[in-house]
Amino acid sequence: MTVRPGQAARLAILLLAVVLNACEAGIPKEALRINEQTFAERQLQTRRFETSDEKMMLSAVAGLLQDLGFNLDESETRLGVVVGSKTRDATEARQVALAIFSAFFGSREPIDDRQKLRASVITRPVGENHEHIAVRVTFQRIVWNTDNEISKAEALSAPAYYQRFFDQLSKAVFLEAHEI
Repeated sequence: MTVRPGQAARLAILLLAVVLNACEAGIPKEALRINEQTFAERQLQTRRFETSDEKMMLSAVAGLLQDLGFNLDESETRLGVVVGSKTRDATEARQVALAIFSAFFGSREPIDDRQKLRASVITRPVGENHEHIAVRVTFQRIVWNTDNEISKAEALSAPAYYQRFFDQLSKAVFLEAHEI
């Protein structure tokens, strides 16, 4: 294949434009901005406890996660991190009904099959003299369908999850502190 002089110049300009555009691309400014929704989510996910005993707090967190059916995947006491997960059925009656309806027309639709729920907990001392422990928890889930493909990967943001977790953590901290 022979490249003519005019084509070579156009090709060089096009290549230069692509390279310059790629160099200019980066992280959008909006990606690093904290908005009001971020603060609201963080308030929902975080509680402060009236103790300075971070090891006791982490022990209460680990015990609570296990009581809630989570397996502990990671735990690093020095960093104040505990991560747990559990696998559950994700089948929804609505999806099954739609799949059956689709089958009548010769179509096969995968439906949600199983899900992995994940809880990530971080603790850190707060206050002038580190007299309190802040606990932040986040919940996520990944859902696989009957074709073994990921159909959903999402953060769980329902306030009820967080309220329930912190209500139960308060009880667990009391029991742990009193060695009950």
